[in-house]
Amino acid sequence: MTSSSAHSAPHPWHELPRAAFDLETTSPNPHEARIVSANISIINGKAELMQSHNWLVNPGVPIPPETTKIHGISDADVQADGRDPVEAVREMSELLSQLFQTMPVIAFNAPYDFTVLRSEAQRHGVETIDASPVIDPLVLDRKLDRFRRGKRTLSVMSEFYNVPLNNAHTADADALAAVGVADEIARRYPAEVQIDPLLLHSQQVQWHQEWAANFQDFLRRKNPSARVDGSWPLTYGGAA
Repeated sequence: MTSSSAHSAPHPWHELPRAAFDLETTSPNPHEARIVSANISIINGKAELMQSHNWLVNPGVPIPPETTKIHGISDADVQADGRDPVEAVREMSELLSQLFQTMPVIAFNAPYDFTVLRSEAQRHGVETIDASPVIDPLVLDRKLDRFRRGKRTLSVMSEFYNVPLNNAHTADADALAAVGVADEIARRYPAEVQIDPLLLHSQQVQWHQEWAANFQDFLRRKNPSARVDGSWPLTYGGAA
């Protein structure tokens, strides 16, 4: 299947093979974070898991206790069983590049994960990837249910969209939950979301820019120098 045929198929993307990508890291700052675990999953058109690729990575730096509390991965874990980061980042990048040729990749809060991957690739001399088409359920939800109150974490959104999320903050569980949330948003908003993944990618670039501008205006009511990066699916600095 060629890239053009995959992206112009008669069925909507959530009824076709698609992939998911998620990282667990050492820091909330994507420019500084080091990868400690990763998952890339491939799901078929019936929402069945076909492949699950997992990496445990030795980041080469201490894992802060506060992040270990989130994802449960310790220095002892990665020192005992963690992969070399150069090899792991190269494998992730190569697999994602292959997948992008035939299917969209779903990532919740995509600018975080893809920016971490780019930063790690640059750090370790690995070729960076062209991340497209990406589907980000956080961007979709912010655009299509703009005025819903409350947090928009993956856990909260999984509950809102009736998507199971077991073992939250493990890369494989989070990746699959992101697919479930994205699929449900596609079902609820077919006109806006059940479109060609490349077009949807372009739409999300615009939607994230709009959200960032509005959020920045809100923050500047109290902090005139507040800045929110509107870049998507990669970020280049600023609050997000």
